[in-house]
Amino acid sequence: MTVPRNLPNLLSIFRILLVPLLVVALLTKFEGKEFVALGLFLLAAFTDLLDGWVARRFRLETRLGKLLDPAADKILTGAAFISLVELGVAPAWMVVVIVSRELAVSTLRSFAAADNVVIGASVSGKVKTVVQVITIALLILYERLGEFRTLAAVALWASLLVTLYSGVEYYARYGRRILGLPPAETTSPEE
Repeated sequence: MTVPRNLPNLLSIFRILLVPLLVVALLTKFEGKEFVALGLFLLAAFTDLLDGWVARRFRLETRLGKLLDPAADKILTGAAFISLVELGVAPAWMVVVIVSRELAVSTLRSFAAADNVVIGASVSGKVKTVVQVITIALLILYERLGEFRTLAAVALWASLLVTLYSGVEYYARYGRRILGLPPAETTSPEE
């Protein structure tokens, strides 16, 4: 099977192009808007899963893709969270913390890229993305959840905590580089 070399990057770009449609669906009042918004959001989230799988499966990973994919994720989740603040289902302070972490890690990646170092997604970064997708999906359906709204609140707190942990981990791992400090001393297990 032949796959176009730029397919993973095209999927990331498609994800970015879905963002304005998602925001319109979230912020416009019409019957069933939650389901339209949820469908758009889950389609965009699926492209994140698909572009990574295609890139690894067909060995199409590129430096551009390693920067574009996380940028597309941050645009998607940031726009969704900000729209959910506008709808009154997510506290602004929590979204500010989450979006700030995303911008801080993007800045770290930009500094590293200037030194020709590409920072890929860590395990905690991937877990963060999954938790954020679940949280946003629940918050999109918030008005329809009824007695299960507490589940959305718990997911939002989990998202905040995982997001903070992931951000601290990225800076602990790569922050010394952007400050121009030598790598941390490590000792081998034999010593």
